[in-house]
Amino acid sequence: MTGNVRGTAGPTVVVTGASGRTGSRVARAAAAAGLGVRAASRATGFDWADPATWADTLRGADAAYLVHPADVGAPGTAETVGELARRAVGLGVRRLVLLSARGEDQALPTEEALRASGADWTVVRSAWFAQNFSEGPLVAELRERGELVFPAGEVPEPFVDLRDVADVVVAALADAERYAGRVLTVTGPRLLTFGEAVGEIAAATGRRLTYRSVPAEDYGEALRGFGVPPEEAAFLTEVFAGLLDGRNAHVENGVREILGREPRDFTAFVQEEASAGTWKPA
Repeated sequence: MTGNVRGTAGPTVVVTGASGRTGSRVARAAAAAGLGVRAASRATGFDWADPATWADTLRGADAAYLVHPADVGAPGTAETVGELARRAVGLGVRRLVLLSARGEDQALPTEEALRASGADWTVVRSAWFAQNFSEGPLVAELRERGELVFPAGEVPEPFVDLRDVADVVVAALADAERYAGRVLTVTGPRLLTFGEAVGEIAAATGRRLTYRSVPAEDYGEALRGFGVPPEEAAFLTEVFAGLLDGRNAHVENGVREILGREPRDFTAFVQEEASAGTWKPA
């Protein structure tokens, strides 16, 4: 998605990561809600790593959705998000909505940098995406190897559908009076362990799929073996060890509170993706 997309003549929102997993869905949901969408990605000349590209994208917009390409708690992310937020406010874009991670201590400095920018801010803290099983590195393991190796143990997680995340983000972008200065937490409707999630995928596809838990340190070593830089692997190991220690093993009512409906269930997501052949071996 490139350039501007408009539904009706609503406010214009900048959507960073517009070609990514969350940004693409936010862009579609915003356009469907009648907001003008200004896609921000390298394809449109915007680059998080190059502040010289920010002003042309932000100028004249009414609001912006911020999703950093690195993990929200990764080293340097707080400084980058804070600087972009300050420049956005200086250009008249006061309404900023940040995607963050539920229960990730490393993400808190980035959230604080947004608050300190002077923006009318909202933070959306999300549970693990259901789409992590259908998009990104995990899907290849299931599709080609028939096994998911991950350091989650038997800790349950309320996996959230990215379409629900996008709808909550758009609600926050569109209604500053109601959501400015708030942290919104979104999860799916029920708890599943990673093993149970893989079991649902196996049942829907008719394949023999397994889940194998490994210690976070062993997973970090595996990441380094796949070519992930040592500092990034160490950071991810630290994040996983925290997020998967049981602190997130509960359901939040953010989707119901904000959207007035139940969140999408993991089973429905699995059935849709199985019908599309997502986990069918190449």
